[in-house]
Amino acid sequence: MITGLVHLHSTLRWVVLILLVATIVDSLLRMYRPFNETDRKLALFTLISVHTQVLIGLVLYFAGGHVMNMISEGDVMKNSVSRFWVVEHFAGMIIAAIFITVGYSRAKRMSEKWAKHRMILVYYSVGLLLILLSIPWPWREAAKALNVGWF
Repeated sequence: MITGLVHLHSTLRWVVLILLVATIVDSLLRMYRPFNETDRKLALFTLISVHTQVLIGLVLYFAGGHVMNMISEGDVMKNSVSRFWVVEHFAGMIIAAIFITVGYSRAKRMSEKWAKHRMILVYYSVGLLLILLSIPWPWREAAKALNVGWF
C-alpha cells in the first residue's frame, strides 16, 4: 500500500505543478477581466489537487516508515538528507498549501471581480515557489538517498 501511495504522490506532483502554472498564467493573462466561472473552477481544482497531495504526503510522512526511522535515529538536523525529509520538505509543502488555501479563500470573498485574479496570482505564485524549493529534485542528496523516482 505504501508503495502505491508513493507512486501516486510522485504522479500527482505533475498534476499539481501543471495546474498551478495554468492557474497562475490564467490569472496573469486575465488580470483586468472579470473573474468568471472557468477561472474559479481552475483555481478550485488546483486547490483540491494541492490538498490531496498534502494528505497523501502526510500519510507517507507518518505511516511510510522512512521519515519516522530518520527521527528515531536522532541527529536529524546534522544530516542534510534527514533534515530535508523531516523538516524542509514537510514545512515547505505545508506552508505552500496554506498560501494557496488563503489565496483561494481571500479571492472568493472579494467583491471586485478583477481583483480576484491578482489575489490568486500572488498567493498561488508564492505557493508554487515554495513547492519548487521543497521538491526533492534529482540532483539533491535527499532524492538520491531514498531513491525517489521521477517518472
